[in-house]
Amino acid sequence: MVKHQPLQVYEKQVFVSFVTGIYGCRWKRYQRSQDESSRWECTWFVILCSSFLLLLFWGYFWLMARNDFNDFNWLVYNRSGEWRDETMPILASTTVGFSYVTFLLILALFHISLGQQLNLYWVHKMGVLATLLTTISGVIFVDDLWGDEWDILLASLQYTAPFLHLGALVTVTAISWLVAGYVVRREKSNIQVMVLFIYIVVLLALCLAPLTFTCPCIMDRHSLKPRPSVIGRRGAPMLAPENTVVSFNRALQHGASSLEADVTISVDGVPFLMRDHTLRRTTDVTKVFPARQYEDASFFNWTEIRSLNAGQWFLESDPYWTAASLTAKERSRIGNQTVCSLVEMLRLAAKANSSALLNIHKPPPEHPRYRSWFMDTLRAVQKAGIPLKRVRTVTWTPDTDRGRVRGLHQTTSEKLSVEAIRQRGITSLTLHYSKASHKELQEYLANNVSVTVYPVNEPWLYSILWCSGVPSVSSDAPHVLRKVPYPIWLMSQSAYNFIWMTSDLVSVAIVIGVFFFQNYHMIRWRMSGMQNYNPEHIMLSAVARRSSRDVNIMKEKLIFSELNNGLSSTEELSLYPENGYVRYSHGGLSR
Repeated sequence: MVKHQPLQVYEKQVFVSFVTGIYGCRWKRYQRSQDESSRWECTWFVILCSSFLLLLFWGYFWLMARNDFNDFNWLVYNRSGEWRDETMPILASTTVGFSYVTFLLILALFHISLGQQLNLYWVHKMGVLATLLTTISGVIFVDDLWGDEWDILLASLQYTAPFLHLGALVTVTAISWLVAGYVVRREKSNIQVMVLFIYIVVLLALCLAPLTFTCPCIMDRHSLKPRPSVIGRRGAPMLAPENTVVSFNRALQHGASSLEADVTISVDGVPFLMRDHTLRRTTDVTKVFPARQYEDASFFNWTEIRSLNAGQWFLESDPYWTAASLTAKERSRIGNQTVCSLVEMLRLAAKANSSALLNIHKPPPEHPRYRSWFMDTLRAVQKAGIPLKRVRTVTWTPDTDRGRVRGLHQTTSEKLSVEAIRQRGITSLTLHYSKASHKELQEYLANNVSVTVYPVNEPWLYSILWCSGVPSVSSDAPHVLRKVPYPIWLMSQSAYNFIWMTSDLVSVAIVIGVFFFQNYHMIRWRMSGMQNYNPEHIMLSAVARRSSRDVNIMKEKLIFSELNNGLSSTEELSLYPENGYVRYSHGGLSR
């Protein structure tokens, strides 16, 4: 007669209860199960992983796009007609969603490592689905409104690729424990083979990924070019209203070597500084001329333009979140700013022995100064008394008129070949950072073509352009770039190769060690010639290293497994917990 006494001692499982309770609302022991997860729950696990990866990509995008936050808000303003900081709700929702999904994913991984059945609570399913759909909607919205900004991801990889590679390598190495446990300790199936194959492919791809990297800051420090000069783009618009006298003064105070401005021609032929086509965003035109607030700025005369306040909007909208740091004196000065004329800006540049970069807005065909606007600009330059060689203009005249503006250095925002640049008589290029690769920049510089890159507001972007040898950058934040005396990181090729090879070898060694450790007991039994075995037998051989609760569970499983397999009444199963081995004998079942 076989006698059986339960060998499992029901101890408190606080951590397991915490994990399964929050993940699946299964707080009681009887609600939990160590059976295989259903396909439905596995599908939700895949959705959870996909949501995490999408949010990781989305968060990384916005972290890098911080360089262009003001441009994003400006695009939203041009579409909606109202100035709002749209980045704050996006950043807040992304942070909350990423934290929530990451927490659930960690709980799911704990389920797998503890052998618990996945069973995501329905409330979490709705939350994950809502987060996923919201993120997808955000991606579609950004692609429609700001599609060119995706290029910042490629630009940022020139700076972050080595660090992302190490982070990904650590992550893949860490999950090798879960993969090995799934592959080794379960009955063999096609899914296991597929999981193992995918894992090996991903690991090998990561090990070889640095072969595809193009990082300008991986170079000999002795080859580093001089620090790029900084051009104040519309002055220092993070510290004062853009295109105003106080903004240009602040830019010069923070080390800007040149000033950049947007020039519009008034109806009476006076060049003034304005970025937008209307005066609504940066002046009080809605109060002074409410019936004309949507009219093109170039159709106002200079007297009307000069009567508008061009500083109070900065204090009210706080576009760069810097208004709170202003002193009372600075707020008073900013609040009394008027629209700046081109002559005022050029005189300020001449007094500071600085240069100027002008982006001219050509008037519409019905404008009275449509045919003479470039002559109006030339007269303003001559009136300011600044040498023509210190004034650069973005190419705004047709080829037939270019001879009429000789003396001014002409640049273009088009990415042209070196031959085309020489044919057009252009002396320099002003390119968006996303338009020119590191290789193209090197080609321009090798052919003595001066390149100015814009907009450069973050130290990481300034660093990679510095390493690329770019002579000048245009920035909304000269006060920020002033604090970058050296590239954030600089490393020789040999040093990086050593780090790369070492990290790869360590990762592969750890993965092999994990798989060997997980498979150790099976290998030992196979080498001893044992053909048929129960996985529970193997688990019991490690009893000395496991807690008493786990040992009791395995003992009970072993007894029931042998009874279900038809153990004869004359066979005896003996368990020796002191040494962790299993022995069969005849004469009944004992323990």
